[in-house]
Amino acid sequence: MKKKFISCILVLQILFLGGCGIFSTASSMEREANTQGIRDNYRTFYEVFVYSFYDSDGDGIGDLKGLTSKLDYINDGDDSTDSDLGFSGIWLMPIMPSTTYHKYDVMDYCDIDKEYGTLEDFKAFMEECDNRNISVIIDLVMNHTSSQHPWFLQACEYLRGLDGKEPDGNECKYFQYYHFAKEKLAGYYYPIEGTEWYYEGKFWSEMPDLDLENEEVRQEFTDICQFWLDLGVDGFRLDAAKEYISDRTADNVKILSWFNDMVKSKKEDAYIVAEVWTDMDIYAKYYESGIDSLFNFSFASNDGIIAKTVNGGNDAYTAKAYGKAVEKCKEAFSEYSEVYIDAPFYTNHDMGRSAGYYSGEYSENQTKIAAAMNLFMSGTAFVYYGEELGMKGSGADEKKRAAMLWSLDKNAEGMCKGPEGADTVKMKYDSLEEQAENPGSIYQYYKKAIKIRNSYPEIVKGDTVLVEEISNDQICGLLKSYESGEEGEKAAGAKEVLVVFNISDGEMEVDLSKIMLNGKEIDSKSLKESLLTDETEVSLEEAKLSMPAYSVAILE
Repeated sequence: MKKKFISCILVLQILFLGGCGIFSTASSMEREANTQGIRDNYRTFYEVFVYSFYDSDGDGIGDLKGLTSKLDYINDGDDSTDSDLGFSGIWLMPIMPSTTYHKYDVMDYCDIDKEYGTLEDFKAFMEECDNRNISVIIDLVMNHTSSQHPWFLQACEYLRGLDGKEPDGNECKYFQYYHFAKEKLAGYYYPIEGTEWYYEGKFWSEMPDLDLENEEVRQEFTDICQFWLDLGVDGFRLDAAKEYISDRTADNVKILSWFNDMVKSKKEDAYIVAEVWTDMDIYAKYYESGIDSLFNFSFASNDGIIAKTVNGGNDAYTAKAYGKAVEKCKEAFSEYSEVYIDAPFYTNHDMGRSAGYYSGEYSENQTKIAAAMNLFMSGTAFVYYGEELGMKGSGADEKKRAAMLWSLDKNAEGMCKGPEGADTVKMKYDSLEEQAENPGSIYQYYKKAIKIRNSYPEIVKGDTVLVEEISNDQICGLLKSYESGEEGEKAAGAKEVLVVFNISDGEMEVDLSKIMLNGKEIDSKSLKESLLTDETEVSLEEAKLSMPAYSVAILE
């Protein structure tokens, strides 16, 4: 079984490599040098599409054995090394048997798709994750099944044999698992060949929608969750929760409330995060269900707050406005839950990749700082595989899920072919082989940003307040405070860090003389970490913070 707490992950070293963009102004050994205090379900997750990640058997399709062999890349479990990315969680996109490459149409909820391997391979993967204290959540597709799922096949066979009679759930319970109708209702309804019946399929004709208000369907998922929890998974990512009953938020909240209570009754510390792709004022309401997290879509994609802020040129998306938006999250979510954990993310498998959001002279620097703007938000942050390499991909879904760029040589060991058509994606930046040797690469920047995040409970779990006095169109100052007392013990009082972003292409000076931090005036010793995109360093003298273009400073 999973260990309950995250092990100490990281000891940040002072690195000064000319032009590397990862210079740290102070060793985090001055702190606790690990992630003590970052516990429970506050983690940093890596979203993996197994199909495109790493191929162990040479068929061009990624598999669980391949992923297991690359766990040291994600987190090697050894705090003394500096070679892994430092992720403390993995979200696996669907791994269950399916008719499609993406596997969001499930044929069997209690098995592994043969393209990915076997249940024994999954158990081996889980054991290695357990050894590294990596939390694993799996995609659970409850809105619909595959049209080839036995439940649906039996329901359709039953309807074909009615010969004009009315259906009876006592004769075939699976008829009541889906939304069937004798006429084509408004929306996404498809005919059942050889009958007068239609069925609902919101996303595709081959994905018939389930009735999640049906108690027998709920019992099926109760058993399914037990199956995966028994295998050691730490929770679930819930696909398309907004469409359980489309456009009926209150009913979806009730379904999620049932699911949350059911799972938590089996594993109290299970982590549940749901996809509700809509505006914040709507998805915030879903926290009333009691689930841990909802993906924070407002900050994601090329039309989200982060990308619009970094691209600039819009008075509504300044650095200060970004800070106000981050600050607003607590107000929006705490109205519905006192125990919510925000789930900030920047891209995922349904969105164009972030390297394509920026162009021109500063595009690489913009790609980097945008990553920090995501990772330094409070909550459980998510990063899509390949973003740490600046992979590209937009348009068709297949292109957003291209093969992980381990090497520029498509025939190199472990390289996947990716979904059909994905090989036409022209990458903008080098593969891991080159970036691992380049101290100024996007890969090295991500490693540094994740390590800073993991070392500061204030960043991961802290309350966030915009520092109005220093924030403007280019500069955003966020004060993050966290009270770190252990459960049952008296807290020692909140500690504070100040995170300052220069989201511009020029050097900026920030006057911190009027800012108090942990009850003290800021001085030259307050600067602890920095993230850079060029050779110029962040410096702090007499409360004057000098920040090069697209840089981030952490003060304590």
